Amino acid sequence: MEATYSQLPLFILLLPLMGFILNGLIIPLLLKGFGRTSVGAAAAASTLPLALAFILALVAFGELESHSLLIEPYQWLSIGTLKINFSLKIDRLSGLLTLIITGIGTLIHLFSASYLATEKGIGRYYAYLSLFCFSMLLLVLGNELPLLFFGWEGVGLCSYLLIGFWYTETEKANAGKKAFITNRVGDLGFLIGAFLLYKMVGSFNFDVLTAKFAEWGSSGNYDSYLVTATCLALFVGATGKSAQIPLFVWLPDAMSGPTPVSALIHAATMVTAGVYMIARLNGLFDLAPDALTVIAYIGAFTALFAGTIAIAQKDIKKVLAYSTVSQLGFMFMACGVGAYQTAVFHLMTHAFFKALLFLGSGSVIHACHHEQDMTKMGGLKKYLPHTHFTMLIGSLAISGIPFFSGFFSKDEILYSAIALPGGHAPVFIIGVLTAALTAIYTGRMMSLTFYGKERLDHHTKEHLHESPGLMLLPLYVLAGLAAIGGFFGVPHLLGNFLHHMPHHLSQWLGPVVPARELPLMAIKLPIHEAVVMAGSSVLAIVCFTLGVVLFKNKQTVTQLMSGFAPLEKILANKYYIDEIYEAAILKPLASFAKICSDVVDRLGIDGAVNGVGNGARRVGQRLKAIQDGDVQTAALWMVVGTALAVAGILILARI
Repeated sequence: MEATYSQLPLFILLLPLMGFILNGLIIPLLLKGFGRTSVGAAAAASTLPLALAFILALVAFGELESHSLLIEPYQWLSIGTLKINFSLKIDRLSGLLTLIITGIGTLIHLFSASYLATEKGIGRYYAYLSLFCFSMLLLVLGNELPLLFFGWEGVGLCSYLLIGFWYTETEKANAGKKAFITNRVGDLGFLIGAFLLYKMVGSFNFDVLTAKFAEWGSSGNYDSYLVTATCLALFVGATGKSAQIPLFVWLPDAMSGPTPVSALIHAATMVTAGVYMIARLNGLFDLAPDALTVIAYIGAFTALFAGTIAIAQKDIKKVLAYSTVSQLGFMFMACGVGAYQTAVFHLMTHAFFKALLFLGSGSVIHACHHEQDMTKMGGLKKYLPHTHFTMLIGSLAISGIPFFSGFFSKDEILYSAIALPGGHAPVFIIGVLTAALTAIYTGRMMSLTFYGKERLDHHTKEHLHESPGLMLLPLYVLAGLAAIGGFFGVPHLLGNFLHHMPHHLSQWLGPVVPARELPLMAIKLPIHEAVVMAGSSVLAIVCFTLGVVLFKNKQTVTQLMSGFAPLEKILANKYYIDEIYEAAILKPLASFAKICSDVVDRLGIDGAVNGVGNGARRVGQRLKAIQDGDVQTAALWMVVGTALAVAGILILARI
């Protein structure tokens, strides 16, 4: 697809930055401090620029039918043969992500204005949100890999700032640090992959890279081992940012931040950055089938692993956090079998229903005076009818109930796992089990929160109320998208019954992310597409119903089935992964750091430096004895020195 020069990408990028400057610099200077900023001023200063960016993104999206939009690049960095341009581009992939970031971001900004209306430091909060949106837009709009990496690091920094927004509370400050440090581990892999990529191609420009990947694919003239190593290194970066095994541990703790932050960062945008990166470099990953196999299996195991933990959590946000990890695993499953478009499809639908569920949980928490334990809720349906209705739509969507958005994208992932040449039957089986778990724990969450016996304390029940309109408006918009968003990707089999409705998203992304045609009969297992679709539909309905019914008056798995207490304890404590990491990694590193501090630094480095200083001081103390100002003593030392010098000269002359 040809590119046309346009300033739209630059304007879209800079508008959120303007919101950051207003809330982070100008308004505090005018009012002499963050604490003086009113919620209305802070919300307007960040929300209006982002809403305008969304409108411009819609304008740009309308132009993508015939051409992509590129700003005129200029040289940003030049070191020897390394030349990096500042280049922004909106094509069909980045255009879709731009709409998600600015659209859902605007809704979350609106929700925050009411949810955090009484919060101190609201200007600082909105400044961080705007900076985050700027960084995420830089990540998707950058047409050079270093620009993507700058955005990648920017969202990592903003995640740290937003998760630790209530930094005076130690637990929440530590959660921010945990997210920041864990992501740095993954980022090292990303950098190694980027350097290897430059070594092979000699450019960071995505247009050049795409052309080179196509050339390698047609000629077969490339180093397969180096390509595989590059893909695996880049995937390490993706496991950090997108919370996959083994670097997933930061995301559940990130729920310590404000709930709208969870909706924006950990559902709709940041955590999908790894999926976007792989989809953007799909031509490279297609050349490394072994790397794709690793990605598929890690995605599958992460999805199942997180799903089992989610079913035992009592905190409503923790359920959604592990659900996010699980859904990201589905996206990597799709990438690993070569269904990049399907991964992007699920990325989009997940943004709709998970942002809805997080904001819905925020509405519940707001109504229950910051109570997050579902075992202390129950029967909220009659008190929060709007929140219940919208969260029910989100729950049906994530569970894969026909014909909500998650049904289309999740079914496509499951079928792709056995229908495509790069598919794997075990990945499909794990995916089916995870889909069943998803419906069960989502039904459990809805049941414990909205149905069954009321378990509210007197104070909470007395002040229980539905959320205000400014919080409900984003919920209804997202509910609409979660309900109908899947029809952008109707599978061919179902499309024939819906007046030959095409797979719009597949056609749209085709020029950037090549489509994978799904056969009616799977390749890896002798199963027809209709069987998978019907089976996944029945499974979702049955499991969601079970989740609702079984937990209506029971709070835990143990209460349902005696003898499961040990297993539930393991799941509730997240397989003790944090404790294992602390024992196997953190404590040995802390011990090694102490050795370095006490032995290498204090005795070695400090000892050498201090030794030189002490030696010089002692020599000085000895020498000062002969500098006592006595003329006769000075004359004596002059004679002695002269005699020694003459003797030395005579000895050297005779030698």
